[in-house]
Amino acid sequence: MIMNEKVVGILGGMGPEATLDCFAKIIKNTPAQRDQDHLRVIIDCNPKVPDRTSAILGTGESPVDQMVKSGHALERAGADFIIIPCVSAHMFLDDFQRQIDRPVLSIFDAVVETIEKDFPAVNSVGLMATTGTVRGGLFQKRLSNASIDSLVPSQKDQERVMTAIYDIKSSHPKRSRAAVSADLINVAETLIAAGAQGIIAGCTEIPLALNQDDLAVPYFDSLVLLARAAIVRAGREPVSLP
Repeated sequence: MIMNEKVVGILGGMGPEATLDCFAKIIKNTPAQRDQDHLRVIIDCNPKVPDRTSAILGTGESPVDQMVKSGHALERAGADFIIIPCVSAHMFLDDFQRQIDRPVLSIFDAVVETIEKDFPAVNSVGLMATTGTVRGGLFQKRLSNASIDSLVPSQKDQERVMTAIYDIKSSHPKRSRAAVSADLINVAETLIAAGAQGIIAGCTEIPLALNQDDLAVPYFDSLVLLARAAIVRAGREPVSLP
C-alpha cells in the first residue's frame, strides 16, 4: 500500500450488478503489476435499499435510512471516503451526507468535471437516466452550472429507458440484453438528432447494455468516471484511457 493511500468505500446494492461493475472498473483503471498495487476497497452491497425512483416520485419509501446503515458499516470497516454507484441515490446525497462522517464523492461531479476538462467543446449532452433522476433535476442543474445544456428523452422514450433499466436489473428479463441495447441505442440516437453532442449514461445500469462503440458522439459512462475519480481521491493516478 502506498503511503497515505486512502481506502475506498463502495455503498452498493443499487443494483448489485452495477456494484460489481463499479468494482471491476476500479480494478481495470488502477495501474498495477501485482495484487499489492491495487487499492483497498470495502463494499457494502445492500440491495434492500428502497427503490430510489419511487421515492423521488413520492410513491415509495425513502432510501436514506438504509443508505445510512450501509454508510456507517463502511465507516466502521475503515473506509476513508464513500462512492455510491447509483445515480438516483444522489438525489438524497445531502440528507445522507449529514448523517455520515466520511465524505462522499459525487458522481455528478465526476461526470461534469470530465466533460469540462477533456471535452470542452461539448456544451450539450443527452441525459439517459432513471425517471427519478430526470425529474429530480439535480444532474441537469450540475451540468447547467458548468454551462452544459442537457436534453432528456420524450415521455415515451423515457419509458423505454426505464424498461431497459429494470430489464438489466432482472435476473430473468423477458427479452435479451441485445434487445435492451437496441432500445437504448435508439433513444440515444434520437437525442443526438435533437442536438446532443454527447450522451451521459446517467444510470449505472445503462453501461451494462450501451457503450461507446454504439454511438457516433462521446459517451460518458458515469460509472467508469466515478471509478477513476475514486482512484484519484485514493491518491493514485488512473491508467491512461485509450
